[in-house]
Amino acid sequence: MTNLDPTDRALLALLRENARRSTADLARALGLSRTTVQSRVERLERARVIAGYTVRVDDAVEAALVRAHVMVTAGPKQTGAIEAALRRIPEVRSLHSVSGVFDLLAVVAAPSIQELDTLIDRIGALDGVERTTSAIVLSTRIER
Repeated sequence: MTNLDPTDRALLALLRENARRSTADLARALGLSRTTVQSRVERLERARVIAGYTVRVDDAVEAALVRAHVMVTAGPKQTGAIEAALRRIPEVRSLHSVSGVFDLLAVVAAPSIQELDTLIDRIGALDGVERTTSAIVLSTRIER
């Protein structure tokens, strides 16, 4: 579904700010009835424009974590199995397939350097992982 009208885009913008906002509050902000907003949300969910809802953790909590980018070199035809294993590790925040020397880039977060070290070893020990290279995030300069 790529034909979003301005009201759909406004509704999505409001939900990006706060996905727990009530239908009544969304309706007031958009100048629509509650039933119209509910119908639009349901339509956007069915069309998978809204693929799910998530939690944003307070910046202070996130700032206390040590984050790293872990580049993974996978064995032949092992990327799918590695992805499935990484999905089961809650410290893996995002996973990207990338071009170049590495096959995957995992963004991870741990409470301490020691736990980060253990996490990287755990990733390196996964079946199909040939090699990992990691870079600890010192600071975030831009995040959008």
